[in-house]
Amino acid sequence: MKPHPKEEMTFVIIKPDGVKRGLTGEIIRRIEMAGLKIIALEMDTPSREMIDNHYPKDDAWMTRIGNKALEVYAKYGFSAQETLGTDNPLEIGKMARGWTLDYVSSGPVVKMVVQGIHAIDMVRKMAGKTSPAMSEMGTIRGDFSADSALAANMEKRAIYNLIHASETQEEANHEIEHWGMKDKIHKYKRAEESMML
Repeated sequence: MKPHPKEEMTFVIIKPDGVKRGLTGEIIRRIEMAGLKIIALEMDTPSREMIDNHYPKDDAWMTRIGNKALEVYAKYGFSAQETLGTDNPLEIGKMARGWTLDYVSSGPVVKMVVQGIHAIDMVRKMAGKTSPAMSEMGTIRGDFSADSALAANMEKRAIYNLIHASETQEEANHEIEHWGMKDKIHKYKRAEESMML
């Protein structure tokens, strides 16, 4: 039997730019103000290997990332061939993945497990689109960053987008385990939990 929606858990990372800019408290505040609860929390400086094993390594995933980049290049009238030396989506995806590994391992991160009604969808909605310049105002990325995929690719770096949030329950389960948070989960009730149903 599947757990009640209020038991849903997701995994969140406040990335190095979020930590270095002093946004950790604001991000946690927004999560808690939405009625979700933090059930595990820890600061860590991950190795590049740890990040490498966090992100998918398959060609399909990297090709999807490369195709997204090519869509952004086309939208703004720039040439990936001129700035990156290729217009092959798999090659671009591999580059972007490498830049992301460098970025997320560049400093401390805050990792947390968040629980609550539809926690996965709720946190992703709060985070905003991957590219902050495309994120709605009112989202974490929309309010606190103006970076874009195009600028990042042209500068051969990752998008500085403050936060990672699991996309699916399977991804959340894997990430909670991978980041060693499974044994750090605390069970408690928020004061208003009975009113959230």
